[in-house]
Amino acid sequence: MSKTATRLFDFPYIQLEKYNLSKSLTTKYNGEWVSISSKEFVDRINVISRALLQMGVKPGDKIAVISTTNRTEWNIMDHGVLQTGAVNIPIYPTITADEYAYIFQHSEAIYCFVSDAGVYEKAKIAWEKAPNIKEIYSFDEIPGVKNWKELLELGADSSNQNEVEKHKDAVKSTDLATIIYTSGTTGVPKGVMLSHNNIVSNVNDSMPRMPLELGNTTCLSFLPVCHSFERMVQYIYINAGCSIYFAESMEKIADNIKEVKPQIMTAVPRLLEKVYDSIINKGNALTGIKKALFFWAVKIGHQYKPYGENGAWYEFKLKIARKLIFSKWKEALGGNLNYIVSGSAALQARLARVFTAADIVIMEGYGLTETSPVITVNMLQNGLLRIGTVGTVINNVEVKIAEDGEILCKGPNIMQGYYKDPERTADVMSGEWFHTGDKGEVDKDGFLKITGRKKEIFKTSGGKYVSPALIENEMKKSKFIEQIIVVGEGEKMPAALIQPDFVFIKAWAERKEIKLPATNEEIVTDPIVMKRIAKDVEKYNDRFAKWEKVKKFELTPDLWTIDNGLLTPTMKIKRDKIVARYKSLYDKMYSEVNNGTTED
Repeated sequence: MSKTATRLFDFPYIQLEKYNLSKSLTTKYNGEWVSISSKEFVDRINVISRALLQMGVKPGDKIAVISTTNRTEWNIMDHGVLQTGAVNIPIYPTITADEYAYIFQHSEAIYCFVSDAGVYEKAKIAWEKAPNIKEIYSFDEIPGVKNWKELLELGADSSNQNEVEKHKDAVKSTDLATIIYTSGTTGVPKGVMLSHNNIVSNVNDSMPRMPLELGNTTCLSFLPVCHSFERMVQYIYINAGCSIYFAESMEKIADNIKEVKPQIMTAVPRLLEKVYDSIINKGNALTGIKKALFFWAVKIGHQYKPYGENGAWYEFKLKIARKLIFSKWKEALGGNLNYIVSGSAALQARLARVFTAADIVIMEGYGLTETSPVITVNMLQNGLLRIGTVGTVINNVEVKIAEDGEILCKGPNIMQGYYKDPERTADVMSGEWFHTGDKGEVDKDGFLKITGRKKEIFKTSGGKYVSPALIENEMKKSKFIEQIIVVGEGEKMPAALIQPDFVFIKAWAERKEIKLPATNEEIVTDPIVMKRIAKDVEKYNDRFAKWEKVKKFELTPDLWTIDNGLLTPTMKIKRDKIVARYKSLYDKMYSEVNNGTTED
């Protein structure tokens, strides 16, 4: 009889016993997909554990792992570390060397494993400030740098496997498994302490919501595995006997989807927005009847409701739209992609509708690193999909709404606390209840809707409250707007900094035979572009009260990206960083307001 997982490293053994896959984990090296089986996965985990014990690693020791992309080696290291009773410290590759140094020092990590030369260079700089790190090993071959294969050679001798087994047996479900440093949008990162049971319970309680064919599902993984969302989902995949393929990069994901043909993958809203915009741009390039049919289908998609709620006539039109148009969308995404699980930030309802109409079901969920992470999630089966919400609460987790509208959560998934930070831990815990910092409401059927971020809600100088996320999500319906932040804390009224969609704007100008300036710096001040975006801002302002309307905006000339520090690794906007970078534009907007050149 198969055992039930109580520690994270139990999952690969369950996979081996139940499914014994020939392709458990697959990574592309030098243009070729290379797979390892369930047995090879388990064997290599034990090799790493044996090597770590020979290197003097003890229960409770911290091992940092930093990888630019998800890959087989990361998973082997993760379980190999955990089997010894040590703690995995995953670190976002895109943060600065100073932030690496802070995490190295704060976590007291004794070894670090990196993926490639780019990450190694930053880790090496950080190492100078963190003498607690004994050595850095790389997965890729880097001249003059120790390679992780040295551990594979060291652990090839199985004479201390008995010692590994003793360490495994000594690991309790309540033991600390990982410290995940949240990238956050402001301030010093917090080290979220998660036990084996925190994450294992979340795997077991989320798994019934995942439409997986046990032992026979192909998954594509590309969201950062250092983030709790993708990491927990990977544990689900392993436990369910899924074959996991690791995407090469964000830039190559479209190619990888076509090669791998996954049935399921995870995404963040920003990626879905970019995929949708790309599809719409191709539709705009069509002519005649093809273009008319394309946008007819898109219109049908935007009206989608599940379970036949729109009636028989709509379902008939949807069937035609799927056959003529949406089937091509699906084919472009590999042909087999049936489900995308979306998390990390709010998703525009129109995107959930149109993709689900295209027979690619979007399962929007909600959670935080501190909750391991899933609290709620939608699924098409059993009537558990309601677009515009983040779904219903998973098994064994409780949610309640505080008097001020904040979402509180209780369950086995709640973190042990912030590492070395009892004060910040106390700030978010009331007994067993964790304060999420998000505001929401639960409808009569138990579906949770996020209504704003408690700390991001600001008050104008007139004393009116504004929830920027709601306005931003509405404004992003404009094809001209790629990213936006609404500002106005203590000011007369809201304003916005907008990063335009330069690709769409250039295609639009070409169609309209409008001559645009050559550079993005000139485009953002072009009066024709400003006037056209102002038209959309005015349109989407309509649904908001007078004090919520965006009365002024400025366009930013460069893209907001992870690399330039304006987005978190999960593609959420860093408000403070964006305002700081474009302080001159902020000041310009409000000086015009305060000087009376903008109507209040």
